[in-house]
Amino acid sequence: MTIALTFLIKLLLTGLFAEQAADRSMFISPLRIPLSLSSNFGELRSDHFHSGIDIRTQGVTGKEVVAAANGYIYRISVSPGGFGKALYMRHPNGYSTVYAHLDKFTPEIEEYLISRQYEEKSFMLTLWPSKESFRFEQGDVIAYSGNSGSSSGPHLHYEIRKTDGEIPVNPFLFNFGISDNIKPVFDKLVIYPISENTFINDQNRMLRLDVRGSDGKYELSSRNEITISGPAGFGFRAHDFINGSGSRFSVHSIQLNVDNRQVFSYVMDEFSFNETRYINSHIDYETYMRDNIYIERAFRLPNDRLSVYRNLINRGIINFSDNSRHTIELTVSDMHGNRSVLSFTVTSKPSPANREKSSGQANSRTGTLMPFDRNNRFVTKDVAVNISTGTLYDTLWFQFGKSPGEDGMYSDIFDIHNIYTPLHKSYSLSLKPSKLPAGKESKLLILQIDKKGRKNPVSSSWDKGFVTASPRTFGTFFIGIDTLPPRITTSGFSSGANLSGRTELKIRISDDLSGIKSYDPLIDGKWALFEYDQKNNVLIYTFDATRIRKGTKHTLTLKVTDNCDNESTLETEFLW
Repeated sequence: MTIALTFLIKLLLTGLFAEQAADRSMFISPLRIPLSLSSNFGELRSDHFHSGIDIRTQGVTGKEVVAAANGYIYRISVSPGGFGKALYMRHPNGYSTVYAHLDKFTPEIEEYLISRQYEEKSFMLTLWPSKESFRFEQGDVIAYSGNSGSSSGPHLHYEIRKTDGEIPVNPFLFNFGISDNIKPVFDKLVIYPISENTFINDQNRMLRLDVRGSDGKYELSSRNEITISGPAGFGFRAHDFINGSGSRFSVHSIQLNVDNRQVFSYVMDEFSFNETRYINSHIDYETYMRDNIYIERAFRLPNDRLSVYRNLINRGIINFSDNSRHTIELTVSDMHGNRSVLSFTVTSKPSPANREKSSGQANSRTGTLMPFDRNNRFVTKDVAVNISTGTLYDTLWFQFGKSPGEDGMYSDIFDIHNIYTPLHKSYSLSLKPSKLPAGKESKLLILQIDKKGRKNPVSSSWDKGFVTASPRTFGTFFIGIDTLPPRITTSGFSSGANLSGRTELKIRISDDLSGIKSYDPLIDGKWALFEYDQKNNVLIYTFDATRIRKGTKHTLTLKVTDNCDNESTLETEFLW
């Protein structure tokens, strides 16, 4: 290498590192309290990767949330689920930030929001104010922490996104002053047969192995020889920890080496929202559904299109066919450079003469073949299943079963494959009722029976003699009917009650089957803002003397509608 070329490379690298160093100082912490995390970026969740970090708020709501950088509010979102109350800021540095599960906003934002909610007559709202409406300097208070939406406890969900494409990036790429010198911990190793001709210790089934070690060095608990014949993949369970936090975190990167040759790597620095559901192919979905345990694959399924993979050789699948002993190294790392290595050996050997197969074999060649890269259709006289290209992660031998329906059901019970096979998208499912309630066809709906026996509604419609839905999972389904209206229960007051000393009014709403679709509250004939706490099934009205007259009697009318259009109405009076 010439001196000139060497100098040029050094110059380019210096510039790159300088840019990265600048990037790390772009943002400050969004809270004015010592940082304590409960979840990290890329954490494994049901059906998605966690797109930010969760910061504890000392077990309470109402902590000041500040702008992490100069910028303006470009989106305000209020929802009974999901992020609940959330603010989205855009910054001149090419990034945006998100602050979610808030309790309330600053007074000027609150005033703007409430006026728009009354205009739209809706608690749930997404607003896009102009860039001049709400500008803030770094460190200015923009909101107060809460527990709104699908939050399970007081905390702040915080994200950093690339503005172009709204791509979430790992906040740990920036400097938040988090201290971490703890190495990740390995817990399990799993070896998977990739084909029906793969044998692991002479059996065509996955092998789970315990792991032992500490301080970054791990080995298998058993010293028994592992033999593999044919193509196989590896999976593992590992956790990361951060100083001062008792939570378990997901690892940041994965690397698989076979005989010192890298065949698979994974780096969780960023991902797009349209690929987050690929988590169902990255993990061992069946083990997750059966045991609620996350096993991460160190190989990629054919239709897994996650962008976090790097340097894959044959999708990370190793073909053991050379009668040799091989050294396997699985390395996991966190964002602070702490890493742990699991090392072990396997012996490649010819296929055994007496092949033992089990119900857990890699491919069960019965049923209907459904290639992952095609549209697939399964039809009987009372069932139609349509699965579009891109829904399956791997080619599938589709299984179907049927059994007689039970009392109160309006169809047979249908086994649409099984709940242990993941799907990337929804599919179309149409079921034909075995009996029709005269004039109540619109009240029919498809319900799915989960592994605990609970019957969960799937949004359905009546179409040409079939009830049709778009589930996102396989499983067991039947047709039910919902003719019962939602329930409305006043909380702590009766009609005519004197509520003058109160700041708010609460009403509980619930529905046993299809679920709540909408609610319409009126006070003295005018729409009133009732916040919907979905996880507790409670509507909350905060008394507002600017909108209702104080010291007088008021009439409250509340109509609640479920997803089968059954309605309940409450009419009551109160003094305030």
